[in-house]
Amino acid sequence: MNGPSFHSVTLDPAKCKGCTTCIRFCPTEAIRVRKGRAYIIDERCIDCGECIRTCPNNAKKAVSDPLSAIERFAVRVALPAPTLYGQFDERFSVDRILCGLLDLGFTDVFEVAEAAEAVASETAGWIAAAGDGGPWISSACPAVVKLLQVRFPSLLDRLAPVISPMEAAARIVKERLYPGRADVGVFFISPCAGKVTVSRVPQGLSESAVDGVISIKDIYLPLRNALPGVEERPIARASGRGVAWAHIDGESDAVGVPRAISVSGIADVIGVFEALENGKLKDVAFIEALACPAGCVGGPLTVENPYIARARLKALERRSGEGTDRRNPVGEIQGGAPGIGLGFEEPVKARSGLRLAPDMLKAMILLEETELIGETLPGLDCGSCGAPTCRAFAEDVAKGDALITDCIFKLRENVRKLAEELINMERLQPPGLDKD
Repeated sequence: MNGPSFHSVTLDPAKCKGCTTCIRFCPTEAIRVRKGRAYIIDERCIDCGECIRTCPNNAKKAVSDPLSAIERFAVRVALPAPTLYGQFDERFSVDRILCGLLDLGFTDVFEVAEAAEAVASETAGWIAAAGDGGPWISSACPAVVKLLQVRFPSLLDRLAPVISPMEAAARIVKERLYPGRADVGVFFISPCAGKVTVSRVPQGLSESAVDGVISIKDIYLPLRNALPGVEERPIARASGRGVAWAHIDGESDAVGVPRAISVSGIADVIGVFEALENGKLKDVAFIEALACPAGCVGGPLTVENPYIARARLKALERRSGEGTDRRNPVGEIQGGAPGIGLGFEEPVKARSGLRLAPDMLKAMILLEETELIGETLPGLDCGSCGAPTCRAFAEDVAKGDALITDCIFKLRENVRKLAEELINMERLQPPGLDKD
């Protein structure tokens, strides 16, 4: 299931003003503005949420599951991303936050941070066995994996084939804690839209074990209101090693591979991948790449400033002391959970999002037309045509998705030529021809 069939990131046409802000920030040129409204090109969208973050009119949004969706199941298990802990100040401990989720109607909680520790160990083991063929790229961020599929398909063979902590947590719940139970629903509490999408269209898997994804934005207020009256119990299990995955450097530190680098923010991730394609990162062994600034704490479905959230999590990690006051579950999960695989079930394949046409011959013809059209354009990348660059606009014209006169410079040029032709026609008109 590598092809796109669902996207969490959607557009509300009623709120769109056609301002073209979104097209300037989309990393895969997946947005166009036509007839005064934006639209998203399905096969190019990677659900990074950059348009949600930058739209001044709140016209972009992420579709996720409502809290009421848990009512479909008798056993309702919450999978809180460690980012959730950073949304609340120090008055509310992890134990209180987890108990608060139970107060909202969940019957059980399993920390994604706990599964992250197992994933880190799996990744470290895989890299050690793979040898020196890297740099290897983390597969934890779904938007980054899709970015590779759309813009950097040549780097897909460097992707570490290990499932995300979200999927690992869901599998542990269903296969170990509640084996064989059809009435168990597993719901991820998410900071990003990408996780919503991969729960429907998995990466490297034939089917996701996640039954629903609830955004942190949607659950924050009900949870915040419940926390003061919650009866706190010691139910948190994950150590700081797993909690740290919520921010930049967390995964690479947990994996523990020498010569690892960490990069966050989609623009900087693209810069690193371009350097990797050009052979400039030969001394790097592992790349932790996160689409959101500062990591998952900067996800578009969060409520707290990412740097404040990161500071809170760092303080939590120091207090947890790498498992000194919490049981480190990595060995137990891996050794005591037979049948739970943490590797990909199928390869992640390239997507045809940037191809001009499915047929190679037609694509080559359109490419030649694109080059010819591009030579006539001003090269200013102003976005007034509704495309992010002149190159993208030339592609749109070649494919028949836009008119050359959508470029204001070409329109002005055509108007000037028409005016000159009218003037010349008037000059050539015989005297008295228009008289009665």
